[in-house]
Amino acid sequence: MHHKAIIWYICLFFLIISSPLFSQEITGFGNEARGKEGIRMVFYNLENLFDIEDDSLKNDDEFTPQGDKHWTWERYQEKLRNHSQTFTAIGGWEAPEIIAVCEIENEKVLKGLTEHSILKDWNYQIAHIDSPDKRGVDVGLLYRPDKIEVLEYEALTVKFSIENTRPTRDVLHVKALILETDTLHIFINHWPSRYGGMAASQPKRLVAAKVVRKRVDEIFKINPQANIIITGDFNDEPENKSITDVLNAKHEEETLADSELFNLMYEKLGKVGTHKFNGEWGILDQFIVSTALLEGQHKLKITNDRAQVFQAEWLLVDETRYMGKKPFRTYQGPKFLGGYSDHLPIYLDIGILTSNENVSQK
Repeated sequence: MHHKAIIWYICLFFLIISSPLFSQEITGFGNEARGKEGIRMVFYNLENLFDIEDDSLKNDDEFTPQGDKHWTWERYQEKLRNHSQTFTAIGGWEAPEIIAVCEIENEKVLKGLTEHSILKDWNYQIAHIDSPDKRGVDVGLLYRPDKIEVLEYEALTVKFSIENTRPTRDVLHVKALILETDTLHIFINHWPSRYGGMAASQPKRLVAAKVVRKRVDEIFKINPQANIIITGDFNDEPENKSITDVLNAKHEEETLADSELFNLMYEKLGKVGTHKFNGEWGILDQFIVSTALLEGQHKLKITNDRAQVFQAEWLLVDETRYMGKKPFRTYQGPKFLGGYSDHLPIYLDIGILTSNENVSQK
């Protein structure tokens, strides 16, 4: 790592631990370097990370210098800096090994994050496939090749049977080898929004859930103890039908069996949130994992208080209409604020089990 990057990390570390929110709200953070013993995975909705160029095949005119948002090169670079610094902070002393994102326009903006920011020293590689979304919004994955080897990845298309329904984002399925130890399946989601009302838009999210569940079942059929993480902005809460009934994510660990899924975010309902709407915090961003990964049935296991919402002070601003804090956005309507996102990032740690730990699991 370059000398300047090391100095930046030290300054950032002291900024984090001096924040009043650090001790109160960011629990189970763990600033130590993970080395060869584990990895940290982050998911973050980057809220309209567009480049400034007009794509004639997409409805991205709003995010151009001449568009309604007056999206300039300087504003774009500021947003890249904001996100890269946040990812670095979430990593602690060591940058996150896996970063899953949504609301990105294309691979170009991912390269902007990884090649032209503080993240460049970690040599991140990219897994991305263009989605059919009309605005050009995609999901993507960044990973550190020193610890992660991506074996293959595919796009799962969410098709609606209703005519004239706008196409939505693909689900990105990535199969990776973690720390040269065990295979992990990662599903990155950005399900259809609640635009038009929750009830009216729900059928679209049910379709997305069916697409993911079908692919998960295919994996479980081959290996009932597969390591799986399903993450993303689901635009539904952990207790909604798409999650509990269709995806069939459980929230009671005692009843789990092989080939089942467990929602790590369910226990946080009413305690913490990732997105705020009309003064109410909700958990639209989630981590859902397989029984094998939760319990450590093979060589990998969820560790360090499972999943957390990263609520660093700089990601929040005071509410004016409602009480408390809310995410610090890049725009409020047409007004440029210079913030980060309308969501907060979430993260979890995965560790390698020792031989003794493997024995104790059996």
